[in-house]
Amino acid sequence: MGRVYFVSGIDTGIGKTAVTGLMARRLRESGRDVITVKMVQTGNDGFSEDIDAHRLICGGIHYPEDDEGLTAPQIFKFPSSPLLAAGLEGRVVDLSAITCAVERCAARHEIVLVEAAGGLHVPLTEDALTIDYAASQKWPMILVTCGRLGSINHTLLSLEAAKTRGMSVAGVVYNWYAGADPLIDADTPETTRRYLAQWGFPPVVVRVPRFDFKGPYPAVDFSEIFA
Repeated sequence: MGRVYFVSGIDTGIGKTAVTGLMARRLRESGRDVITVKMVQTGNDGFSEDIDAHRLICGGIHYPEDDEGLTAPQIFKFPSSPLLAAGLEGRVVDLSAITCAVERCAARHEIVLVEAAGGLHVPLTEDALTIDYAASQKWPMILVTCGRLGSINHTLLSLEAAKTRGMSVAGVVYNWYAGADPLIDADTPETTRRYLAQWGFPPVVVRVPRFDFKGPYPAVDFSEIFA
């Protein structure tokens, strides 16, 4: 079975999709066999815009698993939490379908990057937050954050939540943010590293510069995360 990584973020719109696509691209360029999965997609009907973005960043690649529905096993029309979006359609998020889809992808590929919907405490069902489900799967987490004002609070809360649930953290990706104050932008990665080490996680923080979904793509070294 391949190695599965859980890509979450401190909030919606923090750059999980761009980072997931870029990680997949860089892994492919280094000769690794990688596929991406969108755990739950909301705001779409019959397709996943996030999976499409991953594929675009990876040069337009298409997987048989895309056609099989394995890379976007749960899709809902309303752009909200999966719990609300599913309820509006008279449905319930099928966690077993997600598990099965990821396992089938892991059986065929060396690395599976599973992108979450929103942050760690987004509700999936009445009984399960996103972090509860991810922790039950024992997937190492890659947390995406940035240097906007207030992000350090959300970053440390997310890492502490992972710690209390016994999750492993492979690393933090510090995404570019247009309005970041230079002092905050310089301080936040170092503060994050300090708390990662304090809580027993690898003190890995990888910076991602600004880039466009259509390229060109920066040569970011993610090797510490996937070592």
